[in-house]
Amino acid sequence: MPFVDVVPVRERHRFDEGALARYLAAHVEGFSGPLVVQQFAGGQSNPTFFLTAGGRGYVLRKKPPGKLLPSAHAVDREYRVLAALAPTDVPVPRVYLLCEDESVIGQAFYLMEWVEGRIFRDPTLPGLAPPERAAIYDAMNQTLARLHRIDFRAVGLEGYGKPGNYFERQIRRWIQQYEASKTEEIESFDALVEWLPRSIPPGDETTIAHGDFRLENMILHPTEPRVLAVIDWELSTLGHPLADLGYNVMGYFMPAGSPQTLGKIDAASGIPPVDAYVRKYCERVGRPPVDDLRFYVVFAMFRLAAIAQGITMRARTGSASSENADTVGGAARSIANEAWKLVRANA
Repeated sequence: MPFVDVVPVRERHRFDEGALARYLAAHVEGFSGPLVVQQFAGGQSNPTFFLTAGGRGYVLRKKPPGKLLPSAHAVDREYRVLAALAPTDVPVPRVYLLCEDESVIGQAFYLMEWVEGRIFRDPTLPGLAPPERAAIYDAMNQTLARLHRIDFRAVGLEGYGKPGNYFERQIRRWIQQYEASKTEEIESFDALVEWLPRSIPPGDETTIAHGDFRLENMILHPTEPRVLAVIDWELSTLGHPLADLGYNVMGYFMPAGSPQTLGKIDAASGIPPVDAYVRKYCERVGRPPVDDLRFYVVFAMFRLAAIAQGITMRARTGSASSENADTVGGAARSIANEAWKLVRANA
């Protein structure tokens, strides 16, 4: 197998590998042992494992152990949206099965194909030539537009979320999630709680929303600037497409050292300016220009701060998926601070 960024299964995520091998042999066509299980090094939410058996690679995603926040870590939803998108032009991994019987390995899980390709953790794409950076960003833009053009009813996702009032409902949800995992008072987050509900732009739309649409959640062809698979659909739902767009371009507004920051880019880098990137997306989905991009970016930062707070809580209770969870979770305050700065800068 080519290089895969994996580590031995962490102690708190170990399970009965023999029971898993027997289950997969009985339920997945062509599956044969011996089974080797390793854990992907990255990821902050659902533990993800690299499986090899019979010369083939698979990926398993399961709920983490321990007490979980309500509605979090819904691997059944991930499986459902991947299965629904399989026949569309949105590239996703093939899924083999969903197992909700916790007696097999202790938590619900699903199995999908392993897609060989490149994953870029750094959105500045160091080491690549400017034309390749430009092509990769264009491929990401095209993939987001394809997702938002899908008729969710036609692919069987009509009940995947609640159409309408997306931002009102999401703001309430993430306030609740934040309060459920709060470890300290963050004044800027409290300010966002006040500002966001009264600043929602007019108009409403509903599409399939990925919820975590960024470069790191895509697998690109090993040599071509082409997206082979969009991964990590845990936060997907029926939602407003501009929430995905705001999250996707959030890196343009984050300071150096922050998660997913682009920092200062220039034309020579090959990475498009945010205005050009947003304009291309609008052309592809056939929508008018975005009037208030700031709101959608601030909402994305607000949500990311709430997620980071949840990661902090999981790190302290021992249910986090990644070894660096406490460091990542500690970003909640700085992200909320930057979001509030963006609000104040445009007041």
